[in-house]
Amino acid sequence: MEQITREQAYELLTKYNKDPFHIQHAVTVEAVMKWYAKELGYEEEAQYWGIVGLLHDIDFELYPEEHCVKAPELLREGGVSENIIHSVVSHGYGICVPVAPEHEMEKVLFASDELTGLIWAAALMRPSKSTKDMELKSLKKKYKDKRFAAGCSREVIAQGAEMLGWDLDKLLTMTLEAMKASEDEIQAQLIPEQ
Repeated sequence: MEQITREQAYELLTKYNKDPFHIQHAVTVEAVMKWYAKELGYEEEAQYWGIVGLLHDIDFELYPEEHCVKAPELLREGGVSENIIHSVVSHGYGICVPVAPEHEMEKVLFASDELTGLIWAAALMRPSKSTKDMELKSLKKKYKDKRFAAGCSREVIAQGAEMLGWDLDKLLTMTLEAMKASEDEIQAQLIPEQ
């Protein structure tokens, strides 16, 4: 499977994304996707899953009104393969594009993308500012509070769990575990705030 390297993917991401928040989200989703690949028996594809996660919002910062619509053009210019493009675009299924997630990896991206944002927001409310000491019970409480991290669509998260054939608790538990396991790796890659 021909693909771009992680370094090329990161360079492409940062060509169109400068905001530290967007970089953090991309790196977070990358780490979560790699964790899921290993957890679900796709270890040999972990790097590929990660690259899809890293690039999934490539067009969001500059073209929020054309999210997932502008992405194929930017990715093709960067030499990205059509299978990665399909995976990136499919996370906008039913929101901004009609391209449905097909592979388990695409369904994981669809399900966990919004959830990673909700988990980070919940972590920042904790004295530790970390996911490492967060419990599922605490996450579920934040999830149920529609005013908390209101930009993170609960409908998309629930639809993603359904797509995977999982109950919501399984998705919340696994994504929280992925973020706990990846937090140090994610933090190490972030651009220090000026």
